[in-house]
Amino acid sequence: MKLDLIGKRALVCGASQGIGRAAAEQIASLGASVTVVARSEDKLRLVAAGLACEHGQSHDTLVADFSRPDEVREAIASAVDPERPYHILVHNTGGPPGGRAIDADPGAFLKAFEAHLICGQHLAQALVPGMRGAGYGRIINVISTSVKAPIPGLGVSNTIRGAVASWAKTLAAELGPDGITVNNVLPGFTDTDRLGELFAAKAEKTGSTPERVLEAALASIPAGRLGRPEEVGAGVAFLASPAASYISGINLPVDGGRTQSL
Repeated sequence: MKLDLIGKRALVCGASQGIGRAAAEQIASLGASVTVVARSEDKLRLVAAGLACEHGQSHDTLVADFSRPDEVREAIASAVDPERPYHILVHNTGGPPGGRAIDADPGAFLKAFEAHLICGQHLAQALVPGMRGAGYGRIINVISTSVKAPIPGLGVSNTIRGAVASWAKTLAAELGPDGITVNNVLPGFTDTDRLGELFAAKAEKTGSTPERVLEAALASIPAGRLGRPEEVGAGVAFLASPAASYISGINLPVDGGRTQSL
């Protein structure tokens, strides 16, 4: 099975920590040169410096704030080089704050839509021409199992993640003839800072404790534990590889069996 990404270039968003960082590490371990993207240049430099270079690849950084779509568009435009195309796009960014959909300010939906879908559109439009020219393209969106079953208390996130999933399915049909696959990775409860923040907020709102919220979450997972970022990153790296060339337009849960639907 051909998994190596030697000679390929990848742009990995939200790579300063958590799942984004793990995806960058896994993709680099397969031989790709990786550009890591996030808001903090200092954190990105540390991540880039720690990525594998066993196949002579080089890694770099790109600073962009996904709450500012115009900034993302300008940043990616400055990074695109027709002579050195990106073959892989990992579209990943932090999720919206928790809360019920009915209680959310309408502006929260717009803000999340811009951060998740509009920024993704800017990235895809900038990188797809290079993928077409190279005859190899992988677009992988890191979203949520909420596209299969909405998660209580994440009203804005559930809504916007669903929009990104449908966008990806549409792109998969449009870009398939160009040899470009488009897929979604759906992390379940993964041991990241964001999950800790969500559990703490839920505990405060319900008068519980983070420990009890964690216990309840673990009880819903057949594997009996939280996922690790590197496990989600491995799913991303597989979909980026040549071995996944005939897989497109799918949602891949990485959730220890928690999602109840097929």
